Order: sequence, then C-alpha cells, then structure tokens
Amino acid sequence: MFSSARKILKNRRVEASAPCRVDSGGTWDIRSMALPMEAIEPVTLNLALSLRTRVALLPFEEGMVKVSSEGFPDTGAHEFKTLPFDSTFGLFYAAISYFGFHGLEVRIASDSPSKAALGGSSTALVALIKALSKLAVLTGKPPLPQKDILHLAYYLEDSTSSGKCGIQDQAAAVFGGVNLWRWQFGSRRVPYERTPLLDRKGQQDLSEHLLVAFSGKSHVSVRINQGWLEGFLSGKTRAGWIEANRIVRRLAQALIDRNWDLAAKLLREEMAVRRDITPDALIPVTDKLIRQSEQAGCGARFAGAGAGGSVWA
Repeated sequence: MFSSARKILKNRRVEASAPCRVDSGGTWDIRSMALPMEAIEPVTLNLALSLRTRVALLPFEEGMVKVSSEGFPDTGAHEFKTLPFDSTFGLFYAAISYFGFHGLEVRIASDSPSKAALGGSSTALVALIKALSKLAVLTGKPPLPQKDILHLAYYLEDSTSSGKCGIQDQAAAVFGGVNLWRWQFGSRRVPYERTPLLDRKGQQDLSEHLLVAFSGKSHVSVRINQGWLEGFLSGKTRAGWIEANRIVRRLAQALIDRNWDLAAKLLREEMAVRRDITPDALIPVTDKLIRQSEQAGCGARFAGAGAGGSVWA
C-alpha cells in the first residue's frame, strides 16, 4: 500500500546521513567471488571517513516523486506508479517504492566529489533508507535496526545492478568505524561477520597517519568490476586474489596493533598484487600518486574499483 508523505513532511523535515569509506580487499564482497571461496574466509577491510553523504526529505506534489543530487543533472519528477528503476536515480526510486511513499522530494548532498570511488551511491542509499525509516516511524511503524538497513540496502542495490553488487560500501555506511568484514554468503543468517579493529582512540590515531586524495577523474565501478569478475571466475587471476586476501588479513592485525609501519608495508604488498590482477584500476595520475607515496615509505592504493576516483595512503 502506497501513502503520501506530503502532509507529514510539510510539518517536519526529515534528514539522515552516512559516511563514505576507503578500503583494502574490495571486490571480495561480491557474492559471485566470495561464495565459492568461503573455505579461504574472504575478507574486506574498510575505514569510514568523516566525509558524509546527507539526504533530506521534503514535501512534494501528491502522487509524484522527485530525486535530485549535487553534481548530477536534474531529471525531473515521476509518477510513483511508474518510477524508473533503470534510470540514473533508479536505485533511490527503488528504495522509495519499497517503503511505499509518494508526495516527496529527495535531495542528496555529499562532502565527497561525485564518482570519487568512496562509496558514492551506496552511501547515499543507506542515508536515504535511514531517512525513509524515520519517515515510516512517523506513520507508526517500528524503526529499522542497523542490520536490517544493511540487508535492505545491499539487496536493493544488488537487484538494480543485475546481481553484480558488493556489500562493503553499504556496510561501512551503516556501521562506520574501522572494520574487517568476513564474507559468508552461504550462511542462512547474515552474509558477513564484522570485526571492529580500532576503538575511538585508535581511530583518532589512525587519522593522524591517513591521507585521502581525489584524482579529479570520475570512475564507473560496474564496468571495472565486470572484467575483474571474469578473470576470477575463469581462474586466470584467482591465485592473485587469494594472495591479496591473505595480505589484507595481516593488514587488519597490523591496524589492531597500531603498527603503522607494518600496515604501510602490507598495503604496498597488496598494491603489488593488484597491479598484476587489476592493472586497469590505475590511470596515470593515480599510478603516480601511489608510486610517490611508496617512495616516501608509505603504503597507498586506489579506493573501490579505481580507474580514477580516489587513492588513500
């Protein structure tokens, strides 16, 4: 049953936000990679950033829905019965449809650049689901707990991306912090096991050793990930992926121990493997930034699927 949010939002503005992220061991969070390899305990390590994506819900014309986002052209409004799930904002329309609302406008704004490989659309989706859950509470429904927000965000995005979606971006956006995620898609309960690596003081210490830079070039993760999946599924690059997974596990322990020198060394090791199995993740400017970081004794890698976007050291 669909219902109008116009009257509620006329009297009360609803807002929510979620953090962007950088990562090590990404791509293992895609089900088609992790599920057949559960014996090696595939993992991803990610770090939530102070950069956040914010969503505001405002009243709009009855029966209509509008989504707008900084850095994207205006796409106009749509009837709630025929929301285009295959459009630029299709992911967000799918979330609105799930909650059954119309008569609202969604405005998205982010501290991070558009298509910077810092979690982008997934972070915005989590913020939107949090906002829609708040709106649903105002209609008498119970709030969504964190694990349910993550479950919904992942499956909505996976369904609108033809099953090629990972879960780590949504996970970082929901839980924040610095975490190691073990992927267990064969479980009937939850597809992940979360291990927090640093407390608040440890996160503050890590911040003093961390730098994130945007290359100025946007990226498209779906196209990049497709090629990596093909190499993995065929077996051509699988040994390299398994080696990278071992390195990321050791990196997690180095962060727990706050051994920043060892963490930098392990990040260099993972990047060496990545240069072999995912060479298209680098463009000249990100390759140069990473090499300069390594020459300075740091470890650095591309964020997300690379091919532009951001690097972190």
